[in-house]
Amino acid sequence: MKKADRDEIHPEYRREDLGTGVRGKHIGAYRGGTNLVLLNPDVAKAFPTEESVNAALRSLIDSTHGRADLPA
Repeated sequence: MKKADRDEIHPEYRREDLGTGVRGKHIGAYRGGTNLVLLNPDVAKAFPTEESVNAALRSLIDSTHGRADLPA
C-alpha cells in the first residue's frame, strides 16, 4: 500500500460515508439460486465453455447411471 493510500484511509467510517444502499437489490438472483463451481485451471483448460462442461457431465451421467431426466 502506498503512503498516499494510507493517508486517505479514515480511522472510522460513518454510515453516511458509505452512500445509499439499495435494499433487496440482489434478492431475485438469490431466490433464483445459483450453482457455481470453481474449476481447477487444468480442468478449465480442457473444458473452456459452459456447454463443454455440461456435455462432459451429461456423458458421464449417461455412462454411469443411464440417461437421467435432464433437460437438454
